[in-house]
Amino acid sequence: MSKDLSVPPETPKEDGRPKWDNKFQYILSCIGFAVGLGNVWRFPYLCQIHGGGVGSWMVSVLVSLYYNTVLTWVMWYFINSFQEPLPWSVCPLNENRTGLNEECYESTPVNYFWYRKTLNITPDITESGTLQWWLILCLAACWAIVYLCTIRGIETTGKAIYVTAIFPYLVLTIFLIHGLRLPGAADGLAYLFTPNLSTLKNPRVWLDAATQIFFSLSLAFGGLIAFSSYNPPKNDCEKDAVTVAIVNSMTSLYASIPVFSVLGFKATTGYWDCLDRNIISIINEFDLPEESIMRQNYTAWVSFLNSSYPEKIAGLKLKSCDLQEFLDQSVSGTGLAFIIFTQAIILMPGSQAWAILFFVMLFCLGLSSMFGNIEGVFTPLLELRIISKSIPKELLSGIICLICFLIALCFTLGSGSYWIDIFDRYAGSLPLLVIAFFEVIGVAYVYKIKRFNKDVKWMTGRKPNLYWQITWRFISPLLLLIVFVAFVTLQIQKSPSYAAWNPKYEGFPMKEEKVYPPWVQAICVLLAVLPCVFVPLVALFHLIKRMHRSKDSSFVPPEVFSCQGPNSSFSHPKE
Repeated sequence: MSKDLSVPPETPKEDGRPKWDNKFQYILSCIGFAVGLGNVWRFPYLCQIHGGGVGSWMVSVLVSLYYNTVLTWVMWYFINSFQEPLPWSVCPLNENRTGLNEECYESTPVNYFWYRKTLNITPDITESGTLQWWLILCLAACWAIVYLCTIRGIETTGKAIYVTAIFPYLVLTIFLIHGLRLPGAADGLAYLFTPNLSTLKNPRVWLDAATQIFFSLSLAFGGLIAFSSYNPPKNDCEKDAVTVAIVNSMTSLYASIPVFSVLGFKATTGYWDCLDRNIISIINEFDLPEESIMRQNYTAWVSFLNSSYPEKIAGLKLKSCDLQEFLDQSVSGTGLAFIIFTQAIILMPGSQAWAILFFVMLFCLGLSSMFGNIEGVFTPLLELRIISKSIPKELLSGIICLICFLIALCFTLGSGSYWIDIFDRYAGSLPLLVIAFFEVIGVAYVYKIKRFNKDVKWMTGRKPNLYWQITWRFISPLLLLIVFVAFVTLQIQKSPSYAAWNPKYEGFPMKEEKVYPPWVQAICVLLAVLPCVFVPLVALFHLIKRMHRSKDSSFVPPEVFSCQGPNSSFSHPKE
């Protein structure tokens, strides 16, 4: 029979590890890690179109490499936001200064600044191009900032998180107040909250929803576990988990309101511009008085003229102006931040100030997530004794940041953005599903759910309720398995491809769809498989180690699969 778990356990000894200054600092750090760029630029997109240890460490390393490069782009745009006019608002002159730059003229100033002046992108992933000095400088600055903020682990990130986690909410609120006053904001919000029931029949919608909430919560990265490890042993982890999950989801909804307000404004101005072009063409063709045709009576005029002079109207080749089509122009990720939103900012009064606010917000969101990524790299190296604890934290943080900076230089090449898409699609997606699946299986069926319940009861003072029991045992493993199978099935249905920016493409400014060459596909597979193979490899290592030690008569079986290491200060009454 087990003893009463209410009996006070042994008082944990101080392990010399740093602790959070207060509970709010810890929660804020978890929220800052979970709430990232995806809450602003992926969740609204999905609304628009649909209405293990070493493994986690490896994912944190791979994600950190490219994630900070995204902050590099944000910093570059932030620096350029102080120019008047904004450099992505007008096309530059050509080399002869006899007209506008051809690539910019055939696309848009926003696209030209992004693809040419920022990325200097190559037309094919096999063409590496050259290192872009402006991106190298911004990348170095970003890694320097990350280093200064993580120089002593949570002792420094815990202070910086007050700014990086709270400031984005302030900016979102400012954008919300301003966005709701813009023309077309109501149309954007109506588009956001009007469900398209027919799309719910598409399995892809449910897959996207499942993967979005999974990745949005930063599960299986290791950062949340690393942050939690600095809490006192007796901590209400259940309350913390629920708080972070709710705040993260509510942030996605909250961020989507100002985003859709601005997108509605952009769609409305695009719709009005389309109408104005058609109106000018009609007035010139029929020699009508100015202001005889207005936006309000445009439809009536076109209907009348089309019935009276069908050949003339057909000859004008008027554009089809439909507000719904402008609202349907969906884009996510970098496209939303650096193309769609920047284009909308140009149309706002005081565009410089809005650009500065927007990119400072994005930088804070990304920086707070980088804290979690680096902590997911930093903590295991110390706690697994891969690196001696005698090495100063300042030196270890510096080495980690320097190595990551040097490797990330490849992302500043002309083909760098193509490789970032590959890292994001393969290194930061599929491995997380596999790692999370084995984490749940490991706790529920290897460590055993009964032992885990006792641990949680000792920590929180209450046994996990029926909801958690069913979720851990059945629902979570089953859902992860379904999402994994669906994800892999969709990936193998067609050859992996990418959209290339090629000014010589006959369909330019549309992107050219290209298939990855075999050697790039091999790298894609490697990025997806590499973090996953550590799960069975480490399990096999511990199994062999356990079998080897069991032959020793003096051997005391270690708790190989326990979350309580031999030196752990975590202990509760034994049975």
